[in-house]
This record gives sequence, structure tokens and C-alpha cells, in this order.
Amino acid sequence: MGHAHRSDRQAARHRHEQPHRQGEVSDRGRRSEGQAAVELALALPLVAVLFLAVVQLGFLVRDQVLVVHAAREGVRQAAVDSSPDAARGAAAGSSGLASNRMQVSISGRGAPGSHVTVTVTYRAPTDVPLIGAPLGDVEMHASATMRVEN
Repeated sequence: MGHAHRSDRQAARHRHEQPHRQGEVSDRGRRSEGQAAVELALALPLVAVLFLAVVQLGFLVRDQVLVVHAAREGVRQAAVDSSPDAARGAAAGSSGLASNRMQVSISGRGAPGSHVTVTVTYRAPTDVPLIGAPLGDVEMHASATMRVEN
């Protein structure tokens, strides 16, 4: 007897279900697609901001490498030429960075065999949308020291 009731319930359950036609999407399929769209709409802005932050970080790392390069080029010039303007020009011209955002200072230029140090300070712009404005310009420093050759 107990088995008869169970089969009646299963038959009743199957009567209410309609067979799916080819190409039809069930309610469950539509709901999961809608849920995926909502999740994407919520996650996409966060992913976009993270992507822009990584791009801005890449620009800042590139600028720091160029500041170090400028300091090295400036000190190479200062080691062979006693003119401070030549060292400043070498530092500013070698890096490709905006010279109006760069300061070059030279210290210790003396007799051959002494050491000269060139310090480059650069205000790196942060221009990436949504990320750059809150950060503002980032100040970077690099120094290089060499022995004076002549």
C-alpha cells in the first residue's frame, strides 16, 4: 500500500512538468543567467579599478628605473667633465623624462680620485584615470657616485 501512494505522487509531479522544446530556456536557466549578469555588474568595476591600479604601478616603476638611469648618466658625465651644466644636461637628456619635473644636484666634485655624487629628484605624474587623481604626483629619488677621472 505504501508503494502505491509513492507512485501516485511521482505521477502527479510528472504531470505538472511540461517537456522542454528544443531552443526553450527553462526558468532555472533564465534565473542563473540573470544572476551571472548581476554578479558581473558588481565585480566588473572592482576588476577595472584593480587593472588601472596595476597600470599606474607599472608607470611608476618605469619612471623610477628612468630616474636611476638619469642619475647614472649624470654622474658619468660629472666624473669626466667639471661643468655642472654638462652633468645636469646628461641626466636630463638621457632618461626621456620631463626635464621641468626633474631636479639634478651635484656634490663632491673635486680633484681626480675624489668622489662625485649626482642626485636626481623627479615628480612622477599619476595620470591614469580613477587612480592618478587620488594619488597625486609621486616624488622619486636616485643617487649615483663615481670617482672623478680628470
